[in-house]
Formats: sequence, structure tokens, C-alpha cells
Amino acid sequence: MQTSNKVFIGRSLDGYIADRNNGLAWLDMIPNPDGIDMGYYAFMETVDAILMGRVTFDTVCGFDIEWPFKKPVFVLSSTLNEIPEKYSGKVQMVKGDLPSVLKTIHEKGFHHLYIDGGKTIQSLLNEDLIDEIIVTTIPILLGGGSSLFGAMPHELQFDHVHTQVFLNHIVQSQYKRKRG
Repeated sequence: MQTSNKVFIGRSLDGYIADRNNGLAWLDMIPNPDGIDMGYYAFMETVDAILMGRVTFDTVCGFDIEWPFKKPVFVLSSTLNEIPEKYSGKVQMVKGDLPSVLKTIHEKGFHHLYIDGGKTIQSLLNEDLIDEIIVTTIPILLGGGSSLFGAMPHELQFDHVHTQVFLNHIVQSQYKRKRG
């Protein structure tokens, strides 16, 4: 069975996914009165499950909303020992080296994963385990915060697939990993 690991994420012009205070309000700075999803729901139809890092999990848990995911969620953490009871049945914890974590998830029948969270994305990129990136750029310079991409041990080449503009301000580009 073929597998794929995909990223769908927003960032600032200067490459940050959260501001200096781990804030995300700037992601909604462009008015969107019609609630355009910018391809998120179509993207979610292409994945079986979500693999997110602990910080992203904590951030989602901190939103004052119902659990937003209908797909199974796996939380990758070396420090979290158990999932809060409120999320029991909605979230599974995974630990270990990335190839083993992915193998465990694939053995559960989930082959097309949405990878979410800066450190998780960076870790999978460092191991060359990301197949597709959809990055949505918000026109703001944050000047600091959590970087989407960090230092990498080697170059990874991607092919550009598609770019579109939403709300006359937001640019979204899709890339696939160029292999062999």
C-alpha cells in the first residue's frame, strides 16, 4: 500500500507559523466574510488520519471549541504520558522514532497522513518523510516566533504543483517532493 505524508499549514511572509507569544490571531487578519475554507476541506478528504505534535495538540485543546477533527488523531510526544480523559477515543498517543511511529500508524490502516505542528513537520522533513506541502502565506511580517522550517541536514527538492490567491491577499502554493 502506498503511503503519503502531507502538510497543510499557514505561515507569515517571513516564515513563522505562530507569533512570538505562540499566538495565531494573525492567521485571520484578512476579512473572510463568506468563510472560504481555502481548500482545507478538500485536503482533508485526501487524508485518513492526522499526526500532530504535542504543542499543536495543546494549542487545539486550548481553543474554546468542540473537538474539530472527524479523522483519527495521533499525537507525537516524548513528554506526554497520557491523553486527557476529555479526548479519550478521539486521540491516540504515539512515541518513538519517526519510521516506527509511521509504521505503527500504517499498520492500523491509516496510509495518508496530515502532518501538523512545526516541530513534527521539521522532524519529518529532516528524515525526508514529507511527500507534499501546501503552504498558505498570510501577508504579514511577524519578525519572530515559531519558524515553519528550521535547519536541515540536506536539501530536499519539491516540484511546484499549483498556486492560487484567496481574498486578493492570501497566496497558497502546493508542492510535491521530487524523488529520484
